[in-house]
Amino acid sequence: MNTDIENLFKDKVLGHPAGLMVLFFTEMWERFSFYGMRILLILFLTAPLISDNPGWDWPRENALALIGTYASLLYLTPIIGGYIADKITGYRIAVVIGCAIMTLGHVFMALETTTTFYLGLAFLVIGTGFFKPNITSIISEMYKGKESKKDGAYTIFYMGVNAGAFFGMMLCGYLAENFGWSWGFGLAGIFMFLGMMQFLLAKNLFGNIGGKPSKIYEVELPQNINEESPKVIEEEIAAEKLNPFLPFDYILIVLSSIGGLLYLFNDPIEKISGDNLLPFEVWGLSGSNFVVLLALVLFLILLVSRISRYIPLVRDRIIAVVIFGIFTVIFFAAFEQALGSMTLFARDYTNRNLLGSAAMIFKIVDALLTTVPLIIITWVLYLLFKKTYSRISLSNIVLAFAFALIWGLVIYRLIDKFSQEGNQIDASWFGILNSFFIITLAPLFSRWWESKYNPSAAMKYGLGLILLGLGFAILSYGSGGVVQGAKTASVSMIFLILAYLLHTMGELCLSPVGLSYLSKLVPARMIGFMFGIWYLAIAIGQKAAGTMGGMIDKISEQYSLSTFFLMFTLIPIAFGIISIVLNPVIKRLMHGVR
Repeated sequence: MNTDIENLFKDKVLGHPAGLMVLFFTEMWERFSFYGMRILLILFLTAPLISDNPGWDWPRENALALIGTYASLLYLTPIIGGYIADKITGYRIAVVIGCAIMTLGHVFMALETTTTFYLGLAFLVIGTGFFKPNITSIISEMYKGKESKKDGAYTIFYMGVNAGAFFGMMLCGYLAENFGWSWGFGLAGIFMFLGMMQFLLAKNLFGNIGGKPSKIYEVELPQNINEESPKVIEEEIAAEKLNPFLPFDYILIVLSSIGGLLYLFNDPIEKISGDNLLPFEVWGLSGSNFVVLLALVLFLILLVSRISRYIPLVRDRIIAVVIFGIFTVIFFAAFEQALGSMTLFARDYTNRNLLGSAAMIFKIVDALLTTVPLIIITWVLYLLFKKTYSRISLSNIVLAFAFALIWGLVIYRLIDKFSQEGNQIDASWFGILNSFFIITLAPLFSRWWESKYNPSAAMKYGLGLILLGLGFAILSYGSGGVVQGAKTASVSMIFLILAYLLHTMGELCLSPVGLSYLSKLVPARMIGFMFGIWYLAIAIGQKAAGTMGGMIDKISEQYSLSTFFLMFTLIPIAFGIISIVLNPVIKRLMHGVR
């Protein structure tokens, strides 16, 4: 029996250990800084040079190429960060290192020069690599032996992700669009620092969980019939030891990594500066496309060769993870339009001007959208405070200070909005809808996953992809009246709101449970590294999102804006149907994991 895990479960908040809530708030502040800054990128880079709030006036394609590469790297560095944590630092130290580096990144971004801008992006990429895979790995370790509660835990944790995204996009977007870009970038850094301190000061709560890795493997007796037996665990450990990385594997890793990175960096460099790192053609393919396809083929060879060397149980489960990874790529290639083409749609094609009673109604709704979630999360803070103040008092004080600051900013924003006669909705405001819907709907989905009506993994993925496609179908219909090649329009905001609602429901079906299933299917010793591999799938989706989103002007000019969104309707729905059809096959590959 792991006494650290049992001690964590003695002090419960919302039916889960208090430690989960510490991670909830740590992730919340990290996502505040991450999304608060990220929502500004497309707006800052494409804003006119001559305006009340001048930006860099980049073409949309160039801006989305850079954002796609940046977003992709954010999900690639966790492979390295997960490995370092698994082998050297442990998960908790890696999280602190990541927070510190990201804080410096936000400081550089706030300076707003060309050099500090790119330096800031680099620091954010490196810091995220340490943070992202390892905070989720702590949760996996916390729930070892309590597998039945993992889906609910990851869903609650995902509420923290989206609470941070909600307030980050709202407040950073408000300050940036109304007072200047540096205000938005700087605020993100402040809360990143507070999140780091809150987590660091709560270390006593976790015991050895997330500590430096041990070379000794502990085999624990199962506490209930749903847990795996020591024999299965020993088999998984033995299987990994019998499948070491061969020189051939390392060669494939190096070559595929070099090819992928060359493509990631060459794409924005070629578009922004005109310099081409790969100035050649092969079989009619540009150097950039040839290199990325070759890298993909080499990676697939690596994947197939390694999977084939595992024992059948581990091999089948990893195959299931790979299938889920493919669906994840498709999902995020469409879903991440939210921070690219959908933000541009909100700014340039959506009617955001409200007058009279409509403006007042929106102000009231906006006030409720802002304060109700904050009240709920403050209540969670109060519950955590009651349970843990004697053990982690300084952590709770830092957390309380952060919430006092957030409340002050929210109240100031609401007073400012209500003092205005009319109302022009900030383009960044629509980005908060996804997070708001997650905060409100996540408890319902968590209860669904823990009920007897909990669908299988493949069904969840299929439903998530179909809901995502239906959201874009609404945007396609709503933009049907936009003139071919138009740069601006005045489409009703209701279409964008409904799209975000359906996208959120799709995300709740797929994203948090994907992490949960990964932790269940992968052998324990590989968990940090495999979380990194999982983020590789998301990285590919992120780059695809930037590339496809950058086609908005070309497709709109050649066909229509409606056609652009129709592309994101058909592809996710098709793969959603495939996932549902493959349900029996995937169930067999998972060998009883639910």
